[in-house]
Amino acid sequence: MPYKSLKESHSFQQSESSNNNICYDHQCSADIKGEHKGNNTVSDGQSGMKHTFRLPLSFEFVIAGRYLRARRKEGFISLISMLSVAGVMVGVMALVVVIAVMSGAETEFRERILGVEPHILVMEYSGMFNNYPDAEKKVLLMERTAASYRDIISVSPLVFGQAMIRTSSGMSGAVLRGIDPESGISMIKGYSTDDLKKLLGEDRLALDPSSAAFPGIILGRELARNIGVKEGDKIILMSTGGILSPVGHMPSMKRFEVVGLFESGMYEYDTSLVYVNIRSAQSLMGMGSRISAMGVWVDDIYGASAVKDAIVDTLDYPYYARDWMEINQSLFSALKLEKTAMFVILTLIILVAAFNIASALIMMVMEKTRDIAVFKAMGATDRMVRKIFMIQGMIIGLSGTVMGTVTGVIVCFLLKKYEFIELPAAYPFSTLPVQLEAADVILIAAASFIICLVSTLYPSYKASRTNPVEALRYG
Repeated sequence: MPYKSLKESHSFQQSESSNNNICYDHQCSADIKGEHKGNNTVSDGQSGMKHTFRLPLSFEFVIAGRYLRARRKEGFISLISMLSVAGVMVGVMALVVVIAVMSGAETEFRERILGVEPHILVMEYSGMFNNYPDAEKKVLLMERTAASYRDIISVSPLVFGQAMIRTSSGMSGAVLRGIDPESGISMIKGYSTDDLKKLLGEDRLALDPSSAAFPGIILGRELARNIGVKEGDKIILMSTGGILSPVGHMPSMKRFEVVGLFESGMYEYDTSLVYVNIRSAQSLMGMGSRISAMGVWVDDIYGASAVKDAIVDTLDYPYYARDWMEINQSLFSALKLEKTAMFVILTLIILVAAFNIASALIMMVMEKTRDIAVFKAMGATDRMVRKIFMIQGMIIGLSGTVMGTVTGVIVCFLLKKYEFIELPAAYPFSTLPVQLEAADVILIAAASFIICLVSTLYPSYKASRTNPVEALRYG
């Protein structure tokens, strides 16, 4: 390029930059390198006058901002940038909503399971708990002496067993659970401790068959529907734990009155579980004073594993314990796997948008080859050129991430508050369960921003490798 043309071009750039408080003169070359910030004083070599100006943003941010504002001939690049922002926004929004729904489903399952299951089950290897009072005292003593295990809420004996229900319309199998209504903890969802004392307490026990009152039994709603009974009906409960007679083994039978129906929300529980007083269950199963297990409830359900280990260390052999996470490990492992799979799948949407960001930056680099050459000829380093295009991609990615996060949070709020999406009866939930967790939102936003940042590395590297001489000669 002739010297006169280059000088005129440089004078035009200097006059244009003066309106934007940016000096491109040789005395201000340090400003391009980012060495002067805030108020800067430059001395004119000929007149001796000093000029004070303010640099509001770094050189890289100013140039990146100008490149993002499209001109007529760069409208296509700007369109790709807008599509990239929209792609990142949609991907982040979908991730936030789906992960919130998965977290809500996990929470719903956990609450419904813990509504009918103890947090920790302590059992004996023989299958029968022979010395429950001593074991209970040791656990309660551990609660009082160990400061880290003060969150034990209640300890209660339990009886498990298989039974058959006989009604006037037929028979059905059931899972029998004997509970102690006086334990101070409700083991049936929808029933308070006072309700259990009233329905299954000692006042309703009728150990004398000639008594007019019958022991109470609470059935799952689906089980009651299947066998055709309702509250107030009489049923016969049969157990294999009977007696030996001259004609062989005779099953034990006892008549109960249906005093309540429960609905846990889990079909497996609602179609099989029945609850009776623990004394009635022991009598029916022929267990005497023995129990099947000791249930322990804790305040911090996520700390149940530590409490379980402490109980095992306290009671020692032949006792062992399992917490609710171990008992339902397959279900929660499946939910965790689904949550991870959905995160990976929906992250691909953000990845596609990142490819669009890379494409837009590559075309921008090709379009601005001469500008890059001028910057480098005026003293801009490779690092500064890289930052220009990395900042462009980061602005696009950050805009899409912020818009997607805000939109996703708003959608989750609307889904939770208005519940306008109803699910078929085959699902355990009537509406989409939504639980928005801050950790998930932060992880999604961070992953989106990192993917967008990585997509800027190659275009910015190619821009920094531009040879100014070749670019000015052939560009």
